[in-house]
Amino acid sequence: MGKIAATGWAIPRLQHVWSAPEQRAQQTAKALGLKPSLSMELADVNYGTWSGKGIDEIQANDPEGLAAWLTDEDAAPHGGESFVQLIARVGIWMKKQTDAGHTVAVTHPVVIRAAILCGLQAPAHSFWRIEVAPLSITDLRFNGRLWTVRSMGCSLYRS
Repeated sequence: MGKIAATGWAIPRLQHVWSAPEQRAQQTAKALGLKPSLSMELADVNYGTWSGKGIDEIQANDPEGLAAWLTDEDAAPHGGESFVQLIARVGIWMKKQTDAGHTVAVTHPVVIRAAILCGLQAPAHSFWRIEVAPLSITDLRFNGRLWTVRSMGCSLYRS
């Protein structure tokens, strides 16, 4: 939490603040001085039976499943959510935000990737081609007709 304070973060002008329901997202919002409403649509991807496991453990126990998950956006070998399903969920949330005004959402890199794909109307197979760093800002704007990506992956840290 001290790292966020050291960034010089200033709360932007906003009408709405949302957070993923996971504790880590809520703690980040609090450290940023925000008081968010929770949105299940901003939740981290459902990793199913892989939840709580490291990538090495998954690779050792389910190498074919992991390979499929990393190459096929429709795959859900863990019994959880595919990336196509995640993108659809995030798209539903974004449609609700088109009249919301200035909104801040504190969520996970995987959810931000999905939002970028929705905003650009990019194909789901582009999912792994977007890198989103933790504790970064991505700015999406709705102009009344379509979404644009103004900036993405910008560090909160001053350089």
